[in-house]
Amino acid sequence: MKTIHRYIFIELLKIFSISVLFLTTIFLLEQMLYMAQMLASRGITFMEGLKLMVFTCPVFMVLSFPLSVLVAPVTVFNQLCGDNEYVAMKTSGWSFLYLMRPVILFSLIVYMATNFVVFYAIPWGTHSFKETIFDIIQKRAHIDIKPKIFNNDFQNLVLYANDKKGDEKLIDVFVADNSEEGTSKVILAKEGVIISDPENYKIKIQFQDGTVHDVTENGKSYNILNFDRYERYLEIPSMEKLKDKLVERQSDVSYTDLKEKIRKKRAMGKSANKARTRLSKNFSIPFSCLIFGLAGAALGIKSSRSGKSGGVIVSAIIAALYYITLIFSQNMGAHGVLQPTFSVWVPNIWLALLTFYFVWKTAKERPMTLFTRISDASLDAGEFLSKLYAKISKKSIAERQV
Repeated sequence: MKTIHRYIFIELLKIFSISVLFLTTIFLLEQMLYMAQMLASRGITFMEGLKLMVFTCPVFMVLSFPLSVLVAPVTVFNQLCGDNEYVAMKTSGWSFLYLMRPVILFSLIVYMATNFVVFYAIPWGTHSFKETIFDIIQKRAHIDIKPKIFNNDFQNLVLYANDKKGDEKLIDVFVADNSEEGTSKVILAKEGVIISDPENYKIKIQFQDGTVHDVTENGKSYNILNFDRYERYLEIPSMEKLKDKLVERQSDVSYTDLKEKIRKKRAMGKSANKARTRLSKNFSIPFSCLIFGLAGAALGIKSSRSGKSGGVIVSAIIAALYYITLIFSQNMGAHGVLQPTFSVWVPNIWLALLTFYFVWKTAKERPMTLFTRISDASLDAGEFLSKLYAKISKKSIAERQV
């Protein structure tokens, strides 16, 4: 690798790493606040919270990688132009396309890294997250159920045990169950055993030798059921909220799971559009890294000629439009409006055409009219909003003084 290529490549990696760290932290901020509440109120240890945060990181890296691969070339090439290094390179006979070689290599590496995150890191993180959540639920169920104390930690259920042997066996158990609307159940049992269900990541209590008093239809019917064994799954609200907050509750995140789900849907004669769209999206998101890298280099050079903020503004607009288009096209594919496999590639298609325009204009050193118009319109809009805000602020201050 040429010295200049090595220099550009190293600078791209530096900016990319900083951007990924910053964006991932921003995406995790809400989860960090929620985890702090869980640490304070629900008894989760610091290490458990840290592990849960690590397991959710891959989900956000899928967003931060493409954005960072756009930010890095914009920043690096903008700096090269600002220090007149790009002019010196051009004078030495190095064309824009020649300087794009490290950008292409950089984009390919990020593309492969994003594929690794999508196909390996996210399934690993999701599986590890579920296992950790299950361990927390299991631990809480064992610890929180104490003898001679009414326990209402569980959703729509109050539990009381006269005695407890070890961590799992309850003696003389009373349960008030209001999980079914319009129905109230009272369970009385001589024993209750806490049983782990690792396959379904759930905890259940197996009651032995007791009765179920069932009041139905708002008190109009009363039934008594004697049993030798009766099972009831425990639902802990805080844990369910934790799963909803920190990770998508999807079991089919891996390639093989999605292929199997598509096969089963088709065998049952049902629509597999949602799974097909999700599977195609796993390939389209990493591919966007290749396009963003090339677009960022062209925007970085053009931004130096139209103001340093121009490239950043246009990059932000392009990234926002890309993800907005992706959301709409994904929904259209899932509902069958567009062909599911093709739908999530629509943002990549228009982004590739726009990138070709940027690169061609930059290589030919021709004015980029579209870039200039977007940049100028964005700057004008920002200036207008700034003046409007200042005007409203002054008016508000004047009214308070009166």
